[in-house]
Amino acid sequence: MTFEMDFARYLAAKKTVDDRALNRNVWDVLAHTLPPQPLHALEVGAGIGTMIERLVERGVLTRAHYTAIDADARNIDELKRRCAKFTPTIQIDAHAIDVFDFIAQAPEYDLLIANAFLDLVDLPRALPKLLSLLKPGGLFYFTINYDGATIFEPVIDAELDHAIEQLYHATMDRRAGGSRTGRRLFQALRGANAEISEAGSSDWVVFAGAQGYAHDEAYFLHFIIETVRAALENEPTLAHDRLRDWVTQRHQQIDEGTLLYIAHQVDVVGKSSSASA
Repeated sequence: MTFEMDFARYLAAKKTVDDRALNRNVWDVLAHTLPPQPLHALEVGAGIGTMIERLVERGVLTRAHYTAIDADARNIDELKRRCAKFTPTIQIDAHAIDVFDFIAQAPEYDLLIANAFLDLVDLPRALPKLLSLLKPGGLFYFTINYDGATIFEPVIDAELDHAIEQLYHATMDRRAGGSRTGRRLFQALRGANAEISEAGSSDWVVFAGAQGYAHDEAYFLHFIIETVRAALENEPTLAHDRLRDWVTQRHQQIDEGTLLYIAHQVDVVGKSSSASA
């Protein structure tokens, strides 16, 4: 099949998947421990602004100066368009900038958010720098941290399915992030003298009901399959025709409404060290 990889559409389609996945206990702790508003919040890897929308629409943020950064200028343009309706009670300051370039010049914040981001960066390097952006005792909300399980059902070939999952995880481990970020985050936060207030799973579970996949989630699934294909198309230990046939069958399953997709992830909320640096 011919598939157009539109990352902004993928992020928009992912919103309803994240809505279901975000851990309710972790969310409630965040909502109940926010400092008095107006507050200063920072989101890294903010994408097209779906977390801002969620926080405002669910009444968690009512007055705030919200700084949003993302490396992709197209994402920031879409964020500004989607979130313009929240001004003036939520003052949004959005920038297309690399996170490490931003850290070097940033002030301190009351709240730091990273959604589906920490598994894309070098955690030991990035986490202390990110936490340094918080005021003493400031809150962090780190969500959708991938943690080593990708499940596609029904099984096509058990051996091949397993090999593709393991090889895909290996590509994650070779880049800056990692396929076990969710579990590694606990020790990394403790090592940075951060206090974890609550944690829980935030698994993506996407399936077709009687009316098919909800919202634009079929596109979300097609994008995931193409992401796996792109990551493995030059893998020397995987025959190209086997990968091609696997990808074709997975796309067909989505079109038929038979594909179940599950990804295991972890959310954490907590506080930075109360001691000044």
